[in-house]
Amino acid sequence: MHDIPKKLFSKLRLRSRADIQAKRHFVLGAQLLSQARSSTSRSSAVSLAKQAEAQADKAISLDPLDAAAHILKALALDILGFKSSALDSLDAALSPRVAKSLSEKEKGDALFKRAELKLAISRRGRVDPAIEDLTQAVKLSKDNVKAFCLLGECYEAKKMKEEAINAYQEALQIEPESTVARAALDRLSK
Repeated sequence: MHDIPKKLFSKLRLRSRADIQAKRHFVLGAQLLSQARSSTSRSSAVSLAKQAEAQADKAISLDPLDAAAHILKALALDILGFKSSALDSLDAALSPRVAKSLSEKEKGDALFKRAELKLAISRRGRVDPAIEDLTQAVKLSKDNVKAFCLLGECYEAKKMKEEAINAYQEALQIEPESTVARAALDRLSK
C-alpha cells in the first residue's frame, strides 16, 4: 500500500522525461528546418532538411500524440520533395486523436499546408479536396491571406467566379497591400 504513491510518481516522472526529450528533438528539428529554408545552397538545404526529419522522427517516437512533430516532419519532407509522404505526415497530425494538441490557428495553418500539398500532387487539376481543407482553414485561421488567395484560385479553377471574388476580397480585407489578391480581382472583373 505504501509503494503505490512511489510507483505512480515514478511513472509520471518517466513520462515527463520522455516529454522533455521529445520537445528537445522537436526544437532542434525546428531550428534545422529554419536553417534549411534560409539556405542558399540546394545541397545544404537538403542535408539540413534530412536532419530535421530525423529529429522529428525521434520526437514522434517519444510522443506520437504531439501534432507539432508530425507537422515538422511534413515540412522537412516537403523541402526534400517528398510531397505524398509530407501529405501522410500532415494527415497524421490532423487526425482527431493527434490534432487535439493544436490550437485552432495552428490547425488552420496545417490544413492550408495540406491543401497546398494536395494541389501539388493532384492529377488533372482536381481541386475539390483542397477546397474542403481551405474552407476549414479560413474558418479556423481567419487572418491567413495565403489561404484565402489559394481558395480563390481553386474556385477560379472550378469556374466559380463569385466565390473566387469573395475569397480574394476577404484576403484584401486582411491585407490591403496583397498584390496577388488585387491582381486576381482585376483579372476577374474584366
